[in-house]
Amino acid sequence: MTQPPPPPPNQPPNQPPSPNQPPQQGGFGAPQDQPPQQPGGFGAPQAPQTPPPPPGQQPQPGYGYPQQPQQPQQSQPPQTPPGYGYPQAAPQPPQPPAGYGYPGQAPNPAPTPTPNPYGQQPNPYGQQPGYGFQQPTMPMQPQAGQPGQPSGGGRKVNAQLLIIVAAVVAIALIIGGGVWYASSSGDDGKKDDTANSSGGAGGTDDGKNGDGADGGTSGTSTKAVEKVPANPASKVLFQVPAPAVKDDSTISTSGSWLTDKVYAKSGIAEIVGYDPDKGTKLWTIKLPGPVCQGSNHTTADNKTAIIYEPEMPTKAEPSHGCSQIAAIDLDAGKKLWTKTAKSGDQPISFSNITVSASTVAVGSTNGGAAFDIPSGKQLWAPKPSDTCYDSGYGGGPKLVAVRKCGAYDQRELHIQTIDPKSGKVITEYKMATGIEYASVISTDPLVVAADVGDAAEDGSGISDFFSIDNKTGKLRTRIAAPSDQYGASCDGISKVEECFAVVVGNDRLYLATEEHDANSDGLSQTNEIVAFDLATGKQTGQRADAGADYTITPMRMDGPNLIAYKRPPYDKGGQIVSIDGGSFKETKLLENPATESVRDAETSMSPEYSEMLYSQGRLFMSEVFASELTSSNDKEYLLIGFGTS
Repeated sequence: MTQPPPPPPNQPPNQPPSPNQPPQQGGFGAPQDQPPQQPGGFGAPQAPQTPPPPPGQQPQPGYGYPQQPQQPQQSQPPQTPPGYGYPQAAPQPPQPPAGYGYPGQAPNPAPTPTPNPYGQQPNPYGQQPGYGFQQPTMPMQPQAGQPGQPSGGGRKVNAQLLIIVAAVVAIALIIGGGVWYASSSGDDGKKDDTANSSGGAGGTDDGKNGDGADGGTSGTSTKAVEKVPANPASKVLFQVPAPAVKDDSTISTSGSWLTDKVYAKSGIAEIVGYDPDKGTKLWTIKLPGPVCQGSNHTTADNKTAIIYEPEMPTKAEPSHGCSQIAAIDLDAGKKLWTKTAKSGDQPISFSNITVSASTVAVGSTNGGAAFDIPSGKQLWAPKPSDTCYDSGYGGGPKLVAVRKCGAYDQRELHIQTIDPKSGKVITEYKMATGIEYASVISTDPLVVAADVGDAAEDGSGISDFFSIDNKTGKLRTRIAAPSDQYGASCDGISKVEECFAVVVGNDRLYLATEEHDANSDGLSQTNEIVAFDLATGKQTGQRADAGADYTITPMRMDGPNLIAYKRPPYDKGGQIVSIDGGSFKETKLLENPATESVRDAETSMSPEYSEMLYSQGRLFMSEVFASELTSSNDKEYLLIGFGTS
């Protein structure tokens, strides 16, 4: 199996190599004031070419098969008997036949190997590092979209890639103050606010343009806002070439947001607002250094926040730390204020940022701080006497802190729902001792992901999901998610909101499965999205199939419906689909052109390593890094916008 090469020099830590591949002949060039008029977007239609048989992923036991239970290690929740670790008295959904995405018949399967549900022999090539991998050209990161998808974060990687990433992280460690510096996208985990992105495809959303007045998207709205177009065929609205980068450096371009008025995207030391239909520049906010991360959420009036470096990186000093915190008015195109927080007399370099209500919260290994968006007033900061610290926050409808206590090998994580104005703890759930990192998938309902006992050997950062009651702080249920069966991943090390391929809504967890052979010939791959009940922890029996040669990724909620992206095969364009929350019926909202040049440009930005936002018939895909390698290639792009008529 071909392994990705090491990332470019000066790559910030925790950023996996990108599957980005430059488009073939027929690329669509520089930004245009008006969308291209030629049919099918850019580039002439190409004759389909039969691809060589790709090395498939090794089939795993049926996705959704019950696993040997992992019991909650806390005293608060009631003890549960065997059988996926959930109460037996809970209502049981109908049990469909075993297979990918369906629960098996036996509550406790024997440890012997489970026959492949599709009848294929194990693939000699083993599992690929991630779907859609192409010859890498630059480090990428996810971002998901929405009215409100990532994001963004920890990606599934193989052992060799883990070694590469670990080496890069070690180099980028800022010794002064012991702060991990990560110049990367945000992530959400939750790429779900129509008005924003910066992380992976994951999170909750109510389908509004940005978060509501309560500070976020709850996923509880009963009304979907995305309309089904008469014709889902899209065209290229506009595109922006990759920015110029010199000296073999890699610069963060993390952060993108979409409102009714503007699509905003971070460039090199700037944020630019574009007309979402024409691509003309509406405004530019210049910064002294690169944007490290943007919040996955916005206020009701489309304000958000970023963290950025005070200076541009150089060869001598590749990082100046993400110490600058700023509030941004997306509609007006203005930076409202810039703040810093200190530990002693040194500015803190923050690793994550979020917004809830009108509060900006930032976390780090030196503790957390918060500011009021309208006034810029500091609401709280790390205290010298603290023995624990807020490593990060999840935002949106509620504000949740991941608070760390204890030494590294005896870590205790406190998942706290806090008041966004005062920082006062409302409820708290203490995770089992020894869990080092946790990621916030959703703040309402509260769902946290963690790698318990380092069980996720693929680097996904997820072995289990924890459904927690916001009102009591007690565990509702724990959902086992074996990394060889499910495709979600989180970067809980520094960006607690950056997760990929998992979304929460309808009091359910929507989770992408790993890829597997689509049929008996083993020449095509596919996957599914399955649903878990957050009250019982059991699968609901709902399953959305990607279809042969497609892979499907949940992005965000739209009222009761799920919005998902389908990565295309070699001869088709990608799709945005709406999945009915009840029937799980798929409705196509957008389909991109199948011409070779458009398809190559689209697939160079995978949902796992790029930012993706969809709203009101428009899909935006963008990169989170720029390097000399990409900027020297005139067929590499910072962003691409697609739209239906």
